[in-house]
Amino acid sequence: MDMIIRRVRIDDEKPLVDIGIRDGRIAAIEEGIEAKGAEEIDAEGRVALPGFIEPHLHLDKAFLHRRMPARLGTLDEAIRVTGILKAKQERKDVLERSRRVLDMAISSGTTLIRAHPDVDPIQNLIGVETAIELREEYRDLIDLQIVAFPQEGILKTPGVVELMEKAIELGADVVGGCPYNEISWDDTKKHIDTVFAMAMKHDLSVDMHADFSDDATDQRFMSAEYIARKTIETGYQGRVALGHVTSPAALEPEKLKPLIALLQEADIAIITLPATDLYLGGRKDVVNQRRGVTPVRALRAGGVNVAYSSNNVRNAFTPFGKADPLVIGNMLAHLIQFGTPDHQAEILKMSTTDAARAVGINKDYGLAVGKPADLMILDTQVVADALLDIPARSWVFKRGRIAAVTKHETRICRTCGHAHEGAHHHAHEKAHSRFREIPSSRWLPALR
Repeated sequence: MDMIIRRVRIDDEKPLVDIGIRDGRIAAIEEGIEAKGAEEIDAEGRVALPGFIEPHLHLDKAFLHRRMPARLGTLDEAIRVTGILKAKQERKDVLERSRRVLDMAISSGTTLIRAHPDVDPIQNLIGVETAIELREEYRDLIDLQIVAFPQEGILKTPGVVELMEKAIELGADVVGGCPYNEISWDDTKKHIDTVFAMAMKHDLSVDMHADFSDDATDQRFMSAEYIARKTIETGYQGRVALGHVTSPAALEPEKLKPLIALLQEADIAIITLPATDLYLGGRKDVVNQRRGVTPVRALRAGGVNVAYSSNNVRNAFTPFGKADPLVIGNMLAHLIQFGTPDHQAEILKMSTTDAARAVGINKDYGLAVGKPADLMILDTQVVADALLDIPARSWVFKRGRIAAVTKHETRICRTCGHAHEGAHHHAHEKAHSRFREIPSSRWLPALR
């Protein structure tokens, strides 16, 4: 074995196991592996999970929050402010900001990101080009799927189709869309048709921003039904993902139910983006302000695959964030009132196995023999506590290689009130019987 991780918890109802890794894949999961590893780690009963998947993240827009702060906090303002900043994009700066996000994500246990760089005449292909460069630079640490994303629309912005074709030629993996950012419903439908035609031409999957509104009064923000029918018509079941999809939350149950059934039939993955959607949603409400979040409970109850993601990190769309799926998952659990043990387990699935299915890697993913050794060891002893503790990711592995290590140490000084350094620390530790240590995270950079 190249690596053996000793004494890990993968199931709260079963004994601790060892995980053996060979040639970047999981070779064994069993109690007390007798073989010796070239390298071994004692997890001391910590929890193991497959690597997190971020199916919807904007690297090129990250960390713009202080350059032109938004004042209103609306979607229209976020698009306008970001458009101004996009016009000033410089390659070196995009790379540096993107690396900050990638390092955060790796330290958080993420092993794959589907990035959505803008493709438009404002910033041209700088987002795609930098993502492709980073995909190679980080290939031993994290996988990057790249979406050619037409944020500014297709019909209303001349030259976008040609730029998307160039992005695909450069190496983009997925055809993106933003159908609500068109002038009319007819143009929204043409936008969707164009995206599917391009995807079919290149045999690529589809991933669109769709139906991002508080209500369903504007047809441009209620395109999920049209997209689902187009998916079935083109035989693209299982190859389409939609991000946001907040407008259906405004539908009465009798109107929502047939839409959910159609999405399930089309096998469309819905990616809810709670940090952004909650922040931007319900801005015009003066009473009973809406949460502005995807109807996750109803969709999952109807058999639709729903995952979640960070979307943006510190910009006009989302002025917060640290690319940590456990933080987003904890927030989502509060928002949709998923608090029972079974519900909390579902939230973990939404960022692991369900997210893997949403980006098309589910057949080669998970904690099982033969799968890539993309996993993390969390600094908690109980699987069910992962969402509660939001613990440090002690070790993160990408194809069996250690990608990040996080150490921590927090001391509670109950009586003495002194700093504890070196010999001074040991003297006080002896002197004060009420001194104890508790875990607390301290982020360390990914090992590159």
